[in-house]
Amino acid sequence: MTDTAQEEAEMLAWAKDYAQHHGWVLNSDEKQLGTVIRGLVRNRNRFGRPYCPCRLRSGDQEKDRAIECPCVYHRDEIEHQGSCHCRLYFKNP
Repeated sequence: MTDTAQEEAEMLAWAKDYAQHHGWVLNSDEKQLGTVIRGLVRNRNRFGRPYCPCRLRSGDQEKDRAIECPCVYHRDEIEHQGSCHCRLYFKNP
């Protein structure tokens, strides 16, 4: 397994654990799920933090902590929209 594949597998395992802990599920669309996981790993490797790949960084580390996965918006989005903006986490059906 390549380093990147290992990192993605670890990020996916972390996301699954986080979702289960909160009674949610991950996106069942494997392609979209993989895109988000790859984006999180890419951002962590590039910027040092797993910033949500669906949100724009400002470049200000303090402000950007709000969009570090899981971002500060995810609980409200899941509650009111059924999923977070990145469509990583979903309400359990």
